Order: sequence, then C-alpha cells, then structure tokens
Amino acid sequence: MLENYLPILLFIIIGLAIGAALPILGFFLGKRQPYPQKNSPYECGFEAFEDARMKFDVRYYLVGILFIIFDLEIAFLFPWAVVFKDIGVFGFIAMMIFLAILVIGFIYEWKKGALEWE
Repeated sequence: MLENYLPILLFIIIGLAIGAALPILGFFLGKRQPYPQKNSPYECGFEAFEDARMKFDVRYYLVGILFIIFDLEIAFLFPWAVVFKDIGVFGFIAMMIFLAILVIGFIYEWKKGALEWE
C-alpha cells in the first residue's frame, strides 16, 4: 500500500531539493554589484520620504481592480469549461451573468482611463 505513495514522496523530495538548491546557488554564484539606483527606496512609483497621509493616484487602485477582474475570470472559467456539458443551461446562464458583471467592471476601468498610460 505504501509503495503507491513512493512517487509522490520522491516528487516532494526532488521539488524541495530544487527549491532550496537554486536560491543557494544564486546567492553564492550571483554578482553583487549594487549601485545607488538599485539601493534607493522605491514604493508605488514615488519617493517614500513624503507624508504618509498623501493621496494615491486613483489609477493605482484601478490597475489593482483590473488585475482582480481578469484573475477571477480566468480562475472561474477553467473549472466551468471542464464541466460545461454536465451543468446544462443553468450553469451557462450563471456564467454569462458572472461574465456580464466582469464586463461592467472592465467598461468602468476603460471609462476611468486605467488602460491609458502616460
């Protein structure tokens, strides 16, 4: 019975070994040539030494919302596509409502100018 789990155990051990070995190799073999621009503090595209209560540009939040919209869409479309034949018309209508809500969010992003860069 336990021999059935041997491939899984080997997969986990090899994955952990590679996951630990690559950062260690990068640390020992990587170049360490810092320069002022690389070591400078960077936070959200502006200097971090200003007032903590300053306002963010609304585009920062709109890009975050845009990411969530498309991330959710992809996360729900794959399982839906797998069981598409089994869920019938109700599942199709439910997904179309979900996609319509996402399209409304996309249109909001578009109208606010989150897709335009300076």
